[in-house]
Amino acid sequence: MANGIRIGIAGAGLGGVAAAGLLERVGFDVVLYDQAPGFSRLGAGIQFGPNVLKILAQLDGLDKELEAISCLPDYWVSRKWDDGTIMAKIPLNAERSRYGAPYITIHRGDLHQRMLERISPERVRWGHKLIDFSDNGREVALTFENGAVEIVDILIGADGINSCVREKLFGMDEAVYTGWIAHRAIISGQAAKALGADVNAKWWSDDRHIVCYYLDREESEFYLVTGEPAEWTSRAGQLPSSREALREAFKGFHPLVQGYIDATDVVTKWPLKTRQPLPVWHQGRTVLLGDACHPMKPHMAQGAAMAVEDAAVLALSLAKLGVSDLNHTFGAYYTARKERATKVQAISNANTWLKQPEDPYWCYGDNVYDLSFG
Repeated sequence: MANGIRIGIAGAGLGGVAAAGLLERVGFDVVLYDQAPGFSRLGAGIQFGPNVLKILAQLDGLDKELEAISCLPDYWVSRKWDDGTIMAKIPLNAERSRYGAPYITIHRGDLHQRMLERISPERVRWGHKLIDFSDNGREVALTFENGAVEIVDILIGADGINSCVREKLFGMDEAVYTGWIAHRAIISGQAAKALGADVNAKWWSDDRHIVCYYLDREESEFYLVTGEPAEWTSRAGQLPSSREALREAFKGFHPLVQGYIDATDVVTKWPLKTRQPLPVWHQGRTVLLGDACHPMKPHMAQGAAMAVEDAAVLALSLAKLGVSDLNHTFGAYYTARKERATKVQAISNANTWLKQPEDPYWCYGDNVYDLSFG
């Protein structure tokens, strides 16, 4: 069924890379396009729960490789901003047997690199920024900024919140600024340990928070990422910031948080944006996944996770339902994903996740391979 079907994927982020690897393994001829000139260790921290590790296990045991290099927090801890009172302590790897897979924290660049290594190198086209495409009902012609034109049978838009594919399908509109920004910085694990850091914790006040966790098994890097109300007028997706700006934003927070801030060197900030849920994720021979169709604030640490889940369900849909009726196949994918992705988007945007004691099994315990397609 799959032989001879060429699938182009716009965007080599985590969702696009997952889709490429999973589709390649069920026999599709996959090509992954990205505007970047090549791979670089971008970003900072990321958390992946058992719901994602069960998917990455399908990429030649990538779950085991990641487990060997990642930090494995036993608990998620929520603390009160000023006195450090524990508001919630949620088992993560402390309930590994219940979840059936680990919960990891890792540098996003290290994760991305290892996911890319699971794709045949000849399938990745760096320096290819998609600027237009046309669907004639039989194939999709892709036009890139570098002048290249390529033909595929199916196009997957995994090109993020400012998706060119989404814009072409459903019209141009600006992502909605939420009124919040995020600061981030990495400090040495040695400094964090000297301060007595939690392995994985979130400090909450009424209107802002800071999340702190290690990025590797050796605990050599420690990540800080915030959420806070602020103005944003720049068109840039990220700007330099400073230790002083962090101090001002988190004035009065617990001395441990102040210690983290004092240890920072390079600090950046970016705006948190979102969009309203789309009523459909496909048109013709083109389909969306991840932030291209359901961007969210990062307050559940599930944005990239939802993109990887999308990729897995889309690969399952194409493998099981085929390509003869793409409206049916893509509709089944949408039906399988819409409720869960919308729920996670809503909770992420509300910023309530694990602030108080609750059971996160509905999220972390999910296994997309339990889905059936009739």
